Amino acid sequence: MHSIARISTLAVLTAAALLGLSGCGKETPPPAPAAAPAAPSVTVKIGIVAPLTGPQAHIGKDMENAVKLAAADANAAKIMVDGKQLNFEVQAEDDQADPKQAPVVAQKLVDAKVNAVVGHFNSGTTIPASKLYSDAGIPQISPSATNPKYTDQGFKTAFRVVANDNQQGKVVGEYIAKELKVKNLAIIDDRTAYGQGVADVVEKAAKAAGATIVAREFTTDKSTDFKAILTKIKGKKPEAIFFGGIDTQGGPMLQQMKALGIKAQFVGADGIQSSELFKLGGDAVEGTLASFPGLPIDKMEAGKSFNDKYKAKYNQDVVLYAPQGYDAFNVFVDAMKRAGSTDAAKILEKLPSTDYKGITGPIKFDEKGDIKDGPITMFKAVGGKWEAVATIGGAAPAAAPAAAPAAAPAAAPAAKDAAKK
Repeated sequence: MHSIARISTLAVLTAAALLGLSGCGKETPPPAPAAAPAAPSVTVKIGIVAPLTGPQAHIGKDMENAVKLAAADANAAKIMVDGKQLNFEVQAEDDQADPKQAPVVAQKLVDAKVNAVVGHFNSGTTIPASKLYSDAGIPQISPSATNPKYTDQGFKTAFRVVANDNQQGKVVGEYIAKELKVKNLAIIDDRTAYGQGVADVVEKAAKAAGATIVAREFTTDKSTDFKAILTKIKGKKPEAIFFGGIDTQGGPMLQQMKALGIKAQFVGADGIQSSELFKLGGDAVEGTLASFPGLPIDKMEAGKSFNDKYKAKYNQDVVLYAPQGYDAFNVFVDAMKRAGSTDAAKILEKLPSTDYKGITGPIKFDEKGDIKDGPITMFKAVGGKWEAVATIGGAAPAAAPAAAPAAAPAAAPAAKDAAKK
């Protein structure tokens, strides 16, 4: 019995020792430290409104693409305001280039409580929509609307990042009379707020510079047949024809001028200064002159890099107002940083003091919300491309901005607002 007890006791002690040894063979790792809490975030909703369907959709989608690109860049930059990381969302709305549809989509953005709005594209839609944004206290920057009435209304919410038609029309009218030495000028407009507005200023400036207006005709921004008015104009023997309107009418008009044997120099404003005009007008576009309220893209410090980034994202070159749309978005971001807030009222407090180096150049606003020192460039259609022939006015180009968005953008092209204004 005793020997059995001793054997049992020994077995128990041996087993305990072995268990103790196995426990010492591997240390239990300490618990992983708790992950640092993620910074709180806040969603910032930016509206973009343009014609996303219909004849002007190529211009509207160009603007929408740019704003979405700016939002993606800003989100990648992880921008912090008031201790919170900003998460940008874009709400795109289609106003169909229709002045009656513009207030409808503007109200949708007001109801969605967007923090700011980039748009609209056309002056004819921007102007009626601006009243709703003003009443709601939502800041609005148009990348393209050039009719002076937009900012003449006195709304503290209305800004634009392009020169207006008082500036553009004066340059074009004087260029026609002084540089082209045209004595007899015919004018056609599409009766939109943009087309008629810029044509009125061109007429006034050209007459003041010594030209005679031999015909003043009008069409619509939906027309495609211009033979009747062109035949009337042909009998007046003008040396030049100015068209206030968009590329969707400008292309067919040029083809019909060629078919009628009209040799007059064709001149337009930014509404026709797009790459799309070459598709719409074919070889009849050759030699056409057009203005744009901005610098040529190859004169921008980051023009090429912006277009390269845009093309890599969307598999196409910039169409028209993408640089201005990108800049408008980032002007809002700059105001949020300076305000330390994403609240619309706080953004509005900072916008008048904007001093921002964007893709398109230096951006500062005057007391109305118009861009200061906006340059006007005259372009000529040569071999299927627009070549800059003269730039009038404007400040010196901005220093090359930083690669990332929001803190510093790139540079911009030239082309403009179609049915827009």
